[in-house]
Amino acid sequence: MPSTPLPPKESNLFKRILKCYEQKQYKNGLKFCKMILSNPKFAEHGETLAMKGLTLNCLGKKEEAYEFVRRGLRNDVKSHVCWHVYGLLQRSDKKYDEAIKCYRNALKLDKDNLQILRDLSLLQIQMRDLEGYRETRYQLLQLRPTQRASWIGYAIAYHLLKDYDMALKLLEEFRKTQQIPPNKIDYEYSELLLYQNQVMREADLFQESLEHVETYERQICDKLMINEIKGEMLLKLGRLKEASEIYKELIDRNSENWHYYEGLEKALQARTLEQRLEVYEGISRQHPRAVSPRRLPLNFVTGEKFRELMDKFLRVHFSKGCPPLFTTLKSLYYNTEKVSTIQELVTGYEMSLKTCDLFSPYENGEREPPTTLLWVRYFLAQHFDKLGQFSLALDYINSAIASTPTLIELFYLKAKIYKHVGNVKEAAKWMDEAQSLDTADRFINSKCAKYMLRANMVKDAEEMCSKFTREGTSAMENLNEMQCMWFQTECALAFQRLGRYGDALKKCHEVERHFFEITDDQFDFHTYCMRKMTLRAYVDLLRLEDVLRKHAFYFKAARSATEIYLKLHDNPLADESKEQEVNSENLSAKELKKMLSKQRRAQKKAKLEEERKHAERERQQKNQKKKRDEEEEETSGPKEELIPEKLERVDNPLEEAIKFLIPLKNLVADNIDTHLLAFEIYFRKGKFLLMLQSVKRAFTIDSNNPWLHECLIKFSKCVSDHSNLPEIVNKVLTQEMQKIFISKDLESYNEEFLKRNSTSIQHLLSGAKMMYFLDNSRQEKAIAIATRLDETIKDKHVKTLTRVLESLLDGSFGTCHTQSEEYRIACHKMFPLASAFMSPTNEDDGCFLSVNHTTVNHDVLSNEI
Repeated sequence: MPSTPLPPKESNLFKRILKCYEQKQYKNGLKFCKMILSNPKFAEHGETLAMKGLTLNCLGKKEEAYEFVRRGLRNDVKSHVCWHVYGLLQRSDKKYDEAIKCYRNALKLDKDNLQILRDLSLLQIQMRDLEGYRETRYQLLQLRPTQRASWIGYAIAYHLLKDYDMALKLLEEFRKTQQIPPNKIDYEYSELLLYQNQVMREADLFQESLEHVETYERQICDKLMINEIKGEMLLKLGRLKEASEIYKELIDRNSENWHYYEGLEKALQARTLEQRLEVYEGISRQHPRAVSPRRLPLNFVTGEKFRELMDKFLRVHFSKGCPPLFTTLKSLYYNTEKVSTIQELVTGYEMSLKTCDLFSPYENGEREPPTTLLWVRYFLAQHFDKLGQFSLALDYINSAIASTPTLIELFYLKAKIYKHVGNVKEAAKWMDEAQSLDTADRFINSKCAKYMLRANMVKDAEEMCSKFTREGTSAMENLNEMQCMWFQTECALAFQRLGRYGDALKKCHEVERHFFEITDDQFDFHTYCMRKMTLRAYVDLLRLEDVLRKHAFYFKAARSATEIYLKLHDNPLADESKEQEVNSENLSAKELKKMLSKQRRAQKKAKLEEERKHAERERQQKNQKKKRDEEEEETSGPKEELIPEKLERVDNPLEEAIKFLIPLKNLVADNIDTHLLAFEIYFRKGKFLLMLQSVKRAFTIDSNNPWLHECLIKFSKCVSDHSNLPEIVNKVLTQEMQKIFISKDLESYNEEFLKRNSTSIQHLLSGAKMMYFLDNSRQEKAIAIATRLDETIKDKHVKTLTRVLESLLDGSFGTCHTQSEEYRIACHKMFPLASAFMSPTNEDDGCFLSVNHTTVNHDVLSNEI
């Protein structure tokens, strides 16, 4: 039954409650609620109870809030206010689907309520219910046809549904209502015109788009965008002469934009080598300081002309000292002929500069300064590092450091070379040396922290980052607050390598939370962008959010979490208390007493640490509360704390892994690893049709992938071992697998795979693993195949060889200590600097002992200064 209607006095009080809520005067609102509810006649007044609950929610009292709102709804189930309030409560708790249901119930009772319709439209666009959003915006347009947000929102709904004609009609009708004089420049009107033009371009209305931008050119603020649109549309319409003029203007404005040169080439129809060169030479004469017109021809010229242009290009940059020169030329390294020309030129410069300070001994001219030789050696170190000739790279960088031991870039590059050679500890040491030369450089500080994490030096990396994080809080917590995801993903991988799975999972979950927060933060922009008319940016934001979890940071975190959960499923961690009970049974009284004493000390230390962290968290929360408005309209409530011990001892690790995997299946379906990770999960769950789906999707991406080969054989064997499958499932599996295996038995299929990929270590390793998996009596042959290092093998890299060594040690081939040691020694001869192949004693000796350890010759350094 509905509650009794309020008399005038109480009705005025209720209006004041609503006003207090709008003005965020929550404590006053509660006082007025109390004044109504203290009257016995209205003690169960539904709408007042609901408003009291909503106000309590804004003060962070979530449980009480739900209690009052539900009580209010029970007392007045036919009140649109109660349903609306319940929807607001669900929305503040991020339960958007439930909130939409509440708003729909409220609209059944009051179909023309503007506030409910607005709130509903926000949730619909947030959840991408575009059909529902269009209907709601239509209702709002009918109710408020004079408000511009009504027109814009309705037009955006059609644009997102790709009904471009209707979107353009609505935008044009709305534009006609804007009384903007032709001579007046209005930013919001300008944005409306550009958005209208964007819709035209997406609808392939090229002529209309060009005419539109020409008509309203004087009223559009973004003059650069006008020219870019004109150039693109004229090209599409085949008006090449006009397009070339536009692109020449754009190049005059920004001579380093490669996209403009591409447009100019198309407009001038420069197809032959001579025509293309003529274009770039002409621009280079007009803009002698521009790099792009001298760099871009190097992409398409070859032979002697390439040598001539490259010679000029290199000399200019070496003379003036240009550290990013190698980065500028790195995209040419796919062509072996060009690489050999570059090498020949630069090594010639180095020889000549050492003897006579000129680029060539046969020239007469002004001598080059000593820095030219330095930059030539710096380039050569990068060049040989790229080619995998690490000894030569180190020789050149060492000679550069000997001549100038105060240049940060040299130490940075030396660290990079050591990273590529597979010695991450040495790389971290040299990167620390680089950052010690300029402790105020945030970039080099971050790079140093990253290298330390790669070397599993988590504590040192945290200390390194603390130089730039907020004082008074731990660097780890501050970096989490700042959503510094490169640090967190690297941390997760470091913890994973160290076997600290709880800590690694904590970092993965933190990254996942950041992505959730970024998705949730778009909520504020749904009204803001329509109010400020930043419509192009708004549509771009919506499209970005739709593919947000495609980002590399999320993929890294999700992959790491999935791998850990798979490992925890295969080898669950024992409960610590049970382990201690078992251990205590085998101890003497003295040993037991000693162990208990040690445990008490550890517990006391852990308790003190927990208390310190708790006090720190409380202090941070107080500071944050001061910063933001104390009485915020909606709060999401406290987040569940991520405790490593709980995370690594979850009841169902596979279900947790699936939570991370689902976004990858939806957004990163073109990456084969997504489907192979999915297979590994479903293989353990025994879901045969989902396993089939995963291997089929992976097979369409790369049928010769080594990990896929392992999955296919394991899947096929698993199917043959389960004879009790339902008939229809068995029929589907047999039918689909025959398309892949073509009626071959698994041994023959594996032998064929090994023959087909006899020069690839990765493929040989997978084939050898499956040989041992199918028949463990063939261990010796399998190991011989996996450890092949003859001259025919192409991919002899540190990473691939390390993977083989790890497989020999992790039991993939059973017990094979002798073979693994022999293989390690063979790899060490090939890559003597790689830490993975060093003997345990050598590796410890090469360990980076101190963050501040300095290895440069300080006598040389002081002389240089």
